[in-house]
Amino acid sequence: MERRTFLKLQMQGLLWLAAGGSGVSTALSFAESVMASTYPHVAVAKGRPDAATRAAVELIGGMKLFVKPGQKVIIKPNMSFAKGPEAGTNTHPDVVREVVRMCKEAKAGKILVLDHSLHDPVQSLEKSGILDACNSVEKNICFHLMEDRFYKEANIPHGVNMKSNSFMRDVLDADVIIAVPAAKSHGGAGVSLSLKGQMGLILHRRIMHYRYNLDESIVDLNTRVKPTLSIIDATRVLTSGGPGGPGKVITPGEIIVSADPVAADATAVASYEWYDRKMTPLQVGHIRLAHQRGLGRLDIENLSIQRITV
Repeated sequence: MERRTFLKLQMQGLLWLAAGGSGVSTALSFAESVMASTYPHVAVAKGRPDAATRAAVELIGGMKLFVKPGQKVIIKPNMSFAKGPEAGTNTHPDVVREVVRMCKEAKAGKILVLDHSLHDPVQSLEKSGILDACNSVEKNICFHLMEDRFYKEANIPHGVNMKSNSFMRDVLDADVIIAVPAAKSHGGAGVSLSLKGQMGLILHRRIMHYRYNLDESIVDLNTRVKPTLSIIDATRVLTSGGPGGPGKVITPGEIIVSADPVAADATAVASYEWYDRKMTPLQVGHIRLAHQRGLGRLDIENLSIQRITV
């Protein structure tokens, strides 16, 4: 059996299971088309942040495969800490700039770079370097949305633990969501990557810590705002002390990209030491649950992962 046929049948089987279990099978339809093609499931590029970002996206088909002319695109980096790139708490500004450039090249109709700050929003945008990076490509697209008026209460139809929350209005009507997280540890969730990072798109995230099970509610959230594309910034990795640091920072100099956020996160977990020890994706609760509920795959040993240096 040809690899393409095998992968397509394998994904169809996963979709069937998801339809019977979680009811979120449609969330996998785009990933199915990508994974059944000649592109790798996951691309990892090593090099300068901007060059590695572009190279990794090109390996899985290029931004034009994910962003169509006229579409509204939300880019969700980590930029909620008033710290520079060396701290490992925010996405590297050169990564965000390159993602914005690629979306413009794909002729996106509207691009917004959004987050919900944990520190002072003005200082976070300035000290992270992300505001300047975005402004160098297009002005007035990078914001922290802090006020209630920017949010709208919405149901999470496939939520198991968390059934609703207030989502950014711009996110609810977006055509494409691109997760661009910094790879870092997290005291509550173990790691903060593509799936966990989506918490920056809602107003009431603290309730995910004290009212709901954090791992389950992260998965619930992603049934509503699952990234179309995940671009993990592992140029620096905050392997302890996350999400805000200080902690141990390593410098793999890598970018991890996939249409499957579970596979992207699983690759990041397996690629580096966390808390000075190796971990497997199965040990991270929300990644394991996301796989079980049909949002993607953590069995990266069965996926095609292509690595390059640029």
